[in-house]
Amino acid sequence: MEELPVGVLAALVGLLGGIVLGLSARLGDFCTLGALESAIYGKDYRRLRLWGVVLGVAILGTQGLAMAGLIELQGTFYHSIAWNPLGSIIGGLVFGYGMAMAGNCGFGALVRFGGGDLRSLVVVVVMGIFGFFALAGPLAPLRVMLFPQPEATGPQGIVHDLGSLGVPAVAVVAVIGLGALIWGLSHAPLRARPKMVAWGAAAGLAVTWTFLGTSWLYDHSLGEVAVEGPSFTAPVGRTLIYLMTSTAGGITFSVGSVVGVMAGALIGSISRGLFKWEACEDPRELGRQVGGAALMGVGGVVAMGCSVGQGVTAFATLAWSGPVTLIAIAAGAALGLQQLIGGYQPE
Repeated sequence: MEELPVGVLAALVGLLGGIVLGLSARLGDFCTLGALESAIYGKDYRRLRLWGVVLGVAILGTQGLAMAGLIELQGTFYHSIAWNPLGSIIGGLVFGYGMAMAGNCGFGALVRFGGGDLRSLVVVVVMGIFGFFALAGPLAPLRVMLFPQPEATGPQGIVHDLGSLGVPAVAVVAVIGLGALIWGLSHAPLRARPKMVAWGAAAGLAVTWTFLGTSWLYDHSLGEVAVEGPSFTAPVGRTLIYLMTSTAGGITFSVGSVVGVMAGALIGSISRGLFKWEACEDPRELGRQVGGAALMGVGGVVAMGCSVGQGVTAFATLAWSGPVTLIAIAAGAALGLQQLIGGYQPE
């Protein structure tokens, strides 16, 4: 703490978590859109069931350490900002549809760019720009008016709300966390790929690690460092601004996690012999990806997170926004995929 600025320490926490997530995507096939595509059109449910492993480990690890007093869940914006169900649903639908059009979410685009796919660089940049367009740019006043995000007036979330009905917190965590884990591991084809399962567990632990690391920094920096986990919409924009100007809050957890994902994906791609430079040869495809990236940027800000930021990170804190947004993203993506399979062509 005395030798390195807290921002650098937070970036290192994010870097390590991001590297593990990038490796999980490349070596364990952890991918949101890929899981939906495989399940819906290929009838292969291994990648979808892997989400059960990721979520189960993330929930049990995060909630267990929170109960031990090592993670400050109330310090995350998932609990400190009042949940807006409409924002989760509409933002999730827009993000999911954009994800299908772009061919990947923000996390997946970073992973692909780390593997040499230059098309994904376009997706990353456009998503980051439009994310800030909605977060702090010309669209911000309209977003705030339609989807206000006031501070929470007290504890909220699944554990608290069910606890007010008399359900013990341990029971809530066990049912949801173990339920997700059992749902994932009950699929025999997934169990037949132990390395895939191991990398799914590593992804869940990476989320828990980021909460643990930033909670420690939050306590020791007197709140200067926020408690946060991986998310790849607004943080991508913050990273782009930092890399260009050294501003946007300076070097932070966001910068570390974004760079970490790309580094992990690069390492994983090289180790599997998958790294190769690729570019877009079809202008119509590029147009569709740019449009999808713009939708993801706006939708992710409205929903306060992406498929990872809400679908895994917020879910791990057992905020209501996590499962609701994840369902909305899946529905929006399914609609977009159906259009693409049906021959949808952008004008």
